[in-house]
Amino acid sequence: MSAPRAVLSTRGGDVSYVPISDALGTDPARVPVTTLILLEMQLRHRGIEAARRFAEGHGETVLFSPTRIVCQDHSGIPAFMDLTAMRWRLRRAGLDPKSVEPVVPVDLVVDHSVEAFDTGTRGALELNLAREYRQNRERYAFLHWANSAFDNLRVIPPGKGIIHQVHLEHLAKVVSVQRGGDTPLVCPDTVLGTDSHTPMINSIGVLGFGVGGIDAEAVMLGHPLPLADPQIVGVRLTGAPPPGSTMTDVVLLITERLRQHDIVGRFLEFHGPALAALNVYDRATIANMAPEYGATCALFPVDRQVLDYLMLVRGDPDLCDLVERYTKEQGLFRDDGSDTDYVRRIDIDLTEAEPCVAGPRRPQDRLPLRQVPASIHADSGAADGSKPAPEEHADSALPDGALAIAAITSCTNTANPAGMITAGLVARNAVRLGLRVPDWVKTSLAPGSQVVTRYLDEAGLLPDLEKLGFHVVGYGCTTCIGNSGPLAEKAAAAAADGAALAAVLSGNRNFEGRIHGQVKWAYLASPGLVVAWALAGSVRLDLTSDPLGTTPEGRPVMLADIWPEPAEIEELLRSSQRPELYRTAAEDLFDGGARWESVGYAPGELFAWDPESTYLVEPPFFRDEYARSGLADITGARVLVHAEDFFTTDHISPAGEIPLASPAGRHLAELGVREDEFGTFGCRRGNHEVLAKGTFGNVRLRNRLVPERAGGWTRTHPGATPVTVPEAAAGYAERGVPAIVLAGTNYGMGSSRDWAAKGPYLLGVRAVLARDFERIHRSNLVGMGILPLQLPRSSEELGLSGFEEYDLLGLDGLEPGGPVTVRVREADAPPRLFTATACVQSAQELEYLRHGGVLRLALHTLISGASPAD
Repeated sequence: MSAPRAVLSTRGGDVSYVPISDALGTDPARVPVTTLILLEMQLRHRGIEAARRFAEGHGETVLFSPTRIVCQDHSGIPAFMDLTAMRWRLRRAGLDPKSVEPVVPVDLVVDHSVEAFDTGTRGALELNLAREYRQNRERYAFLHWANSAFDNLRVIPPGKGIIHQVHLEHLAKVVSVQRGGDTPLVCPDTVLGTDSHTPMINSIGVLGFGVGGIDAEAVMLGHPLPLADPQIVGVRLTGAPPPGSTMTDVVLLITERLRQHDIVGRFLEFHGPALAALNVYDRATIANMAPEYGATCALFPVDRQVLDYLMLVRGDPDLCDLVERYTKEQGLFRDDGSDTDYVRRIDIDLTEAEPCVAGPRRPQDRLPLRQVPASIHADSGAADGSKPAPEEHADSALPDGALAIAAITSCTNTANPAGMITAGLVARNAVRLGLRVPDWVKTSLAPGSQVVTRYLDEAGLLPDLEKLGFHVVGYGCTTCIGNSGPLAEKAAAAAADGAALAAVLSGNRNFEGRIHGQVKWAYLASPGLVVAWALAGSVRLDLTSDPLGTTPEGRPVMLADIWPEPAEIEELLRSSQRPELYRTAAEDLFDGGARWESVGYAPGELFAWDPESTYLVEPPFFRDEYARSGLADITGARVLVHAEDFFTTDHISPAGEIPLASPAGRHLAELGVREDEFGTFGCRRGNHEVLAKGTFGNVRLRNRLVPERAGGWTRTHPGATPVTVPEAAAGYAERGVPAIVLAGTNYGMGSSRDWAAKGPYLLGVRAVLARDFERIHRSNLVGMGILPLQLPRSSEELGLSGFEEYDLLGLDGLEPGGPVTVRVREADAPPRLFTATACVQSAQELEYLRHGGVLRLALHTLISGASPAD
């Protein structure tokens, strides 16, 4: 039974909509806004009966069918390469390749490829952009082709900003308008993004979250994303941040507190009296870090703050009127939410925020400033468990804890004008006192959009930031994704001599080995604190009691001496936020200029693969030799990697620079690529051979099969000589031995990168046995046909070394969440049995596994329904 429509009159004309109240048996004000949005989606796509079952709480699996998809280039290019490979497969079968076309609009923002290679000069932006184009010309030619070949794709060229800030400022509409029929149909704007920080858009009431490229491809091809009985948790915010604290301090507090609750995979909805004082920029800072506190998304419902923001950045009264009328009519407009029936509530008092950082390895490890020096002492553990103080290295010009990188970067903070203005004022005050940044500190500024640069310049703060070396280096993720470029000469020499160096960045990720291969510790901080630490030059200082430096006259300068007053920040904030800045940026959003237009490509419905390319190689996932047999028992499997707790997608599939000595580096060298042209793993994601050789290749990875050695090493049996993970995988494949991964808690935390599942797939991994999984990575594994299994206890408690043989039994009759018998066999010992739980959430996911992954299922569906080629 289809859902009936109603008509709503707006200043832009009449529109139709599907009344959510038709499926409700209760007061809409008591229902979470997130639930109402999902309910409306079910009404439109599945009909009123399915919607009512969901509304009545029968554990209904929600099929998420978004109105849009957004991608960044690191994940978007591989996704469209997969679609391109599907087109070729259809053509070779004599079918119409145009059958492969996204069924929903897709925006792809090129923001992950720029490196902070050149820094500290006014020419850095142009130098880095030129380098980006030179290294990525093949990738950008592919994007040009894809933009012309796929009807539902728009590409936003390099240099416009970070995907999430571009999304917030320009792409999201809050209410989607679908033309056709007598009156346009309006519905909530919903989105899936191939970046884990997509929830930043939740700050304006848009329900959206991150998925891997695999899930995004499935949705593009008409396969909705199954959400098993989504649970909505209410987070009540009270109080106000004390003077001197920033929204970064607030979000690090929230991240720490929410990680103490079991919210992994949950949908959060913020409410409470504190919301009235949190503008959209503040909410965006909080919502952006949903992956760091483990949530699927973190919705701030539409209210007056959202309407004011839309008027500022869009300047469209008709849009604002439509959003207000529609959300109020549907019960989506909320001022407080205190009477809403959430499955549970979590209270957080913002008065507890204080100047802090997170680190040195995880974003949930919040540290007040005074505790930072002790954190590197605590992290410098010896083999016997003792904690010696960081050393002064005789061969190094710098001691442990010297600051190698100070980067104002990433979507988390550069989208917040108050945080950026604070950084500019800190720089101004420091310059006036004659302070300078030490020459071993690499400083950089990567704004989230061009608007940031314009308001900093108009406020007169950009010159002061530049005097301290914080020149604009690019509009992209840079340091936060590991695109940090080379260290300053003195820092690089110190690292080579054994010094343990640190980084401070205003990003959202600081997993080990991510920021730079020569940096041991990384701390997340507000932009203002990044400037302060750059001046200090070391994280061994307590910024609350130690001077940052001295004036030319020798007077010590404390942090309090250069930190601006709230009134000064507020005054510049009011004067700098002008609508014209946003509208000017919007006018040329899709215009890449002469450099972008000069990238040549051959138009057509099929992309011409270049056999000599080292960047773009036709994906192998649709070849017959890569087909999996589906859900059948796995016997005689061996452990390829025995991972520690908190094993991240950066450990599995690095994004940063490709080392010459690595299997991937040696492969590129054999192909004749110079080392200075290797680029990064992220930009090489169009070459499956490079990515497979880089899988489990993080320089700081710890594999319990090789406890004495860091990096991408493993052993095939006790006492064996360590070999690289790809070498071991190749040996297993030659002998027909299935590979598995054994892991601890929070396996796959971090970025949404699908290559953390694609890489293991190419290495022959059939299953991952972990204590538990992070949401996106679990879904990526299923999407690639790799079975995620939850261990009943830790591998230590189960007595597993990782050198045993494993049989996984009972897979032919597997049900969602069902048991799997694990039989462990060792020489000269009777087999041991225990039961693991399949982390499979729906019948649809079982179909993915039966077909060897969602990509092969999608291909099967396409071939079944495609028309013959012309």
